Amino acid sequence: MIFFFFIYFLQGRHTGNMRLLKVASCNLNQWAMDFDTNLKNIKESIRQAKEAGAKIRIGPELEITGYGCEDHFLEEDTVNHAWECLAEILTGDWTDGILCSIGMPLTFQNVRYNCQVFCMNRQILMIRPKMTLAHDGNYRELRWFSAWKKKEDLLDFDLPVDVAEAISQSSVPFGYGYLKFLDVLVAAETCEELFTASPPRAELSFNGVEVFVNASGSHHQLRKLNVRIDAIKAATVTCGGVYMYANQQGCDGGRLYYDGCCCVSVNGDVVAQGSQFSLKDVEVLTALVDLDAVSSYRGSSSSFREQASRNTNTVPYIKVPEKLCQKFRLGTCPTAPVEVKYHLPQEEIAFGPSCWLWDYLRRSGASGFLLPLSGGADSSSVAAIVGCMCQLVLRDIEKGDEQVKADALRIGQYKNGEFPNNSQEFASRIFYTVFMGSENSSEATRSRAKELANEVGSHHVDVAIDTIVLAFLSVLKTLSGKIPRYKVDGGSNTENLGLQNIQARVRMVLAYMLSLFLPWMYNKSGFYLVLGCSNVDEALRGYLTKYDCSAADLNPIGSVSKQDLRSFLRWAAVHLHFPSLAGVEAAPPTAELEPIRSDYNQLDEVDMGMTYEELSVYGRLRKIFQCGPVAMYQYLCAKWKGKFSPSEVAEKVKHFFRYYAINRHKMTVLTPSYHAESYSPEDNRFDLRQFLYNSRWPYQFCKIDELAKEAETDDVQNIPDEDLVRGPDGNSAQGSGMGVVVVGSSNPSAGL
Repeated sequence: MIFFFFIYFLQGRHTGNMRLLKVASCNLNQWAMDFDTNLKNIKESIRQAKEAGAKIRIGPELEITGYGCEDHFLEEDTVNHAWECLAEILTGDWTDGILCSIGMPLTFQNVRYNCQVFCMNRQILMIRPKMTLAHDGNYRELRWFSAWKKKEDLLDFDLPVDVAEAISQSSVPFGYGYLKFLDVLVAAETCEELFTASPPRAELSFNGVEVFVNASGSHHQLRKLNVRIDAIKAATVTCGGVYMYANQQGCDGGRLYYDGCCCVSVNGDVVAQGSQFSLKDVEVLTALVDLDAVSSYRGSSSSFREQASRNTNTVPYIKVPEKLCQKFRLGTCPTAPVEVKYHLPQEEIAFGPSCWLWDYLRRSGASGFLLPLSGGADSSSVAAIVGCMCQLVLRDIEKGDEQVKADALRIGQYKNGEFPNNSQEFASRIFYTVFMGSENSSEATRSRAKELANEVGSHHVDVAIDTIVLAFLSVLKTLSGKIPRYKVDGGSNTENLGLQNIQARVRMVLAYMLSLFLPWMYNKSGFYLVLGCSNVDEALRGYLTKYDCSAADLNPIGSVSKQDLRSFLRWAAVHLHFPSLAGVEAAPPTAELEPIRSDYNQLDEVDMGMTYEELSVYGRLRKIFQCGPVAMYQYLCAKWKGKFSPSEVAEKVKHFFRYYAINRHKMTVLTPSYHAESYSPEDNRFDLRQFLYNSRWPYQFCKIDELAKEAETDDVQNIPDEDLVRGPDGNSAQGSGMGVVVVGSSNPSAGL
C-alpha cells in the first residue's frame, strides 16, 4: 500500500488536487419476476454503498425484474411493475447524494429496450439503452429487446404519468451519451458491450470519460471466469479509466447460475473483486480510486494522445452540477491492486451447483432433496454437491447471515429453539438418499453408497426392486407365455435391452413415490425434489434410458463431463471430507443392469463403444467448433494421426454420430440441468437442433468413406514396402483393428 501510494508522487501529481472517488459495485441474488425480493436487494445494496461513503453505485443488468424473465419481458405488466419499483426508490431518500445506475426494461416509441437508468437526488438524469444485444448460446435478447442504434443525439423520453407526478419530472434524456459532473465524466456499457470488437468505451475515452459502469447478467461456465476478467482488465489497459462491473449472482429461476464476481478495475489492474459463488442475497464491493491516475495514465501514452486529438466523433452528454469526488486527506490512499482469485475447476463444480441448488430449494417451497444413490461416480458426485451445499449453509450461519439462517430453520423444520449444529445434522433433515438394488447390484456399490451417505449425513434407505421387476415380467409372461432373458443367458438384444430398461424405469417411479411418502413416514410436512445424475457425455451419446433416474426435478451435473466429475471426486474426497469418494472414483463405471458373471461384467465404455475421453472430444467438436460428421472426421484424422488409421477414425466418427442421431430425442425430456459446459446438448435453449434424424447419415458417411479410402491409399503409396510393419502372420498391421469400436452395443439406451 505504501509503495502504491508513493507511485503517485513519482508521477509528479500534486496531492492537494488529487481527485479521489469512492465507488460501489454489487452482486445481487435476484429472482425473475419477484419484484419484492429484487427491490429489497436493490435498496439494501444502495444502503450499504452509502454507508461505505460511495458516490457511484452500479447494480446488475435488468436488476428490477431479474435477468431471466424471458417471454415475460413481452408483457406490458413487467415494464409497468419495473417503473413502479423505480418510483418507490426515487420517492425515498435512497438516491440522495449518490449516483445509482439501475437496470430495467422499458418501452420507447413502442419499442422495448434493455436499459440502465441513472438516478441521483430523487431524479432521473439519463436513460442509457443497450446498444449490442447478446444473442448466442443461452442468450436470446433479440427475442425481447431491440438494440439502440441512434448515436448522434439524446432524445426526450416522456416519463409515465404516475412516475412523473411522483418525482416531479416530466421527461429525461434517452440514448447514447455520458454524464458530465463538475469533477468527473461517467458513462455506461451493458454486459455484451464489454466483449464487442468496437466497444463504446473507446470513443467515450477519447471524449474524456473516466469512469465506466457495466451492468451485467453473466452466467457461470467452467474455466471461463478468466475470459471475463481479462476483458475487464483489457477495457482500461489501452484507454485507461475506471471500470466498474456488477453482476447477478444465484439461480433466478432457470438453468443458469449467475456467478457474480463484481469488480473494479483501474488502468488495467483489478483493485477489488467480489465473490464468484455465494449464498448471500446482497454483496457490495467498494473501492477508492484516483481519477488523476487515469489522466496521468492516458497522458503517458503517445498513441492514446494522438488518437484522442484526431477524434471527431463527439458524444452527446448531460451536464450535472454536482461533485462526486473527495479531496486528498492525509491517511487516505487509493485502493491498491489485488491478485485475482480463480477457483479450480473442481471447486467450481462443488460451489456453483451447490449455490444453485440452495436457491432452488429455498425458493421452491420444497422440504429437501431425494437422490437415488447407486454408489457410482455420477450419483456420488451429486451427493457430494448436496453435502457441500449443507457445509456452505452452516458456514454462512456461523458468519451471521440471518437470511441463510432463517431459510435453513424453515426448510429443516427446526422447532422450539432447535438449531443446526453441523452440516451432517442439517443434511439428515433435508436430504434422503436411496439405494435401489437389484439382483444385478454388487455389494461393493451398496457399501459405497451407504458409506458416502454416512459421511454426508443423509437419511439413507436401502430398497430392493426385484419384486417390482418380477411383477412387470409376470405381465409379459401372461401376454406371451415367455420370460425374457439377458444376453449373457442366451437372450436377444431386444430382451437384454428391455430387462435393463424395466429396472431403470422402476427406479424413477420409486424415486418419485418415495419423495412424497418418506416425509410422510417420518412425520415431516412438504415434499422433496428428486435429483437426477446423468452427466453431459452420457446425454450427448444418449447413454441413458428415457424416463429412468435421469428423469428428475433437477440435475446439478447434467452439463459436467465424466472426466471433470472424476477429478471432482478425487478433490472432494479430501477437501469436502468425504473419503469414500476415492473408492468411488477408482471403480470402473458400470450401470449394473445386467447379471455379473465370472466371465462378464457390464462396463459403460464397452456398452457405449467409445471412451469418455473420446466423448468429450466429440462433444466439443460438435458444439463449440460446429463440426458436422465430415469436418469432425477431417479434424480427428489430423489429431489422432499415428494413433488411429483414417479408416478407424472414420468408424469412430460414424459410430458417434449414428448413436447421437438415434438418441437425440431423449434431449427433449432432459431434466433441467445446471449449465456448466459449453458443449451441453441441452435441447431447451442451448443446443437447438431437430430430434428426428436419418441415423444412417447417407450423404455424410459416404463422403467420410471416400475421404478415408483416399487417405489410406495415399498412406500406402507414400510408405516404402520395407517400412510396413508386419504382424505375426506376415500381414500388414496397418488397419489391424486397433481402437475399433464395439458396434453391437447392449447399452440400456439405444433408441429407447
